[in-house]
Amino acid sequence: MKFNELDIPLNILKALDKMGYEEMTPIQEATYPVIFAGQDLCALAETGSGKTAACAIPLIQKVDPALNAIQGLILVPTRELCMQYVAEIQKIAAQTAVIPYAVYGGFDKQTQIARVKQGVHILVATPGRLIDLLYEGILSFAQVRCAILDEADELLKVGFLEDIEFIMSCILHEHQTLLFSATMPDDIKKLAHDCLRDPRHISLIAERAAPESIEHYFVYSHPKQRHTELIRYLEDEDVNQALIFCNARHRVDALFRFLRKDFQDIDFMHAGLGQDTRSSIIRKFRNQKLRYLIASDVAARGLDFSHVSHVINWDFPRDGEQYTHRTGRTGRMGKKGKAFTFVSRQDLSSLRRLIRSKKIIPCWLGKDPLGENKAHQGWKT
Repeated sequence: MKFNELDIPLNILKALDKMGYEEMTPIQEATYPVIFAGQDLCALAETGSGKTAACAIPLIQKVDPALNAIQGLILVPTRELCMQYVAEIQKIAAQTAVIPYAVYGGFDKQTQIARVKQGVHILVATPGRLIDLLYEGILSFAQVRCAILDEADELLKVGFLEDIEFIMSCILHEHQTLLFSATMPDDIKKLAHDCLRDPRHISLIAERAAPESIEHYFVYSHPKQRHTELIRYLEDEDVNQALIFCNARHRVDALFRFLRKDFQDIDFMHAGLGQDTRSSIIRKFRNQKLRYLIASDVAARGLDFSHVSHVINWDFPRDGEQYTHRTGRTGRMGKKGKAFTFVSRQDLSSLRRLIRSKKIIPCWLGKDPLGENKAHQGWKT
């Protein structure tokens, strides 16, 4: 379905057209009528499926710009997601009078307070900073019509359950609540039960958690050979942009020091960097001024990098959900992508569980240590 087939105001349609949004993604097509009708929603969808716009388009239409109050509240797990969400809303609402704003930790609180007091219609926030402002009496939720919990599984993973319950309890009147998640563990089911009122349940993942737009490549190697094989892979592949994930900050730093000798357009990012530095790196990567970005999992949580062709797991992910979030940075919005994961002997049992649980069809570059997969591909020569 096309956006212009819906009863969307012309000023919003023009903004969507300028953004190149013509055809609705499956999650947008499935959720738009539910959200627009004001019904609560619990949606399970692959990362990179267009959830931000799925929420933002009907939410902008519900806002009364003449009412100087917070009417939409969106909770996300990281500051990077806050900024990404606001940027998307600003583009969609460019020809309206709707004002979005983000509040998050690591940024001057007084500046945020001053901006909120000027007037905000849609507030995007991380739970910690939002609670700070609530305790200081800065915010009023009296006019909130819709509350959105996005990347809900990540919100709970980083320990925000009690904060979310407190925030939701501060919205005293009847309102719409939307919950989006890439996975649905038991604690998400409980959160949905506690916070949603007779919700519609929509799942676009079915039995396959790994997006079909991504090809999954693995290489079994000794740690001492890994640097050589990574350079070989990057040089052989037609890489538009690549995200390279490590499990710890010091691993990010070490790999960056090694790779910058061979690659010029490369940088790194982890939580140890200041917020201004991280924001600058994200901006450069989004604008394709960087080709390679080495990162910790701070870059795996929902960030939308539309030009990433390759995701590389330098360190094997800790679990299946981490693998899904990392590899979901490519193959977004129906585009094709490649995931490339280094495997060591100690990773083999975890790899078996990953392939089984995510229903991955693995392609091996070189030796297949499991000896149970027909899909096999050698290195390019």
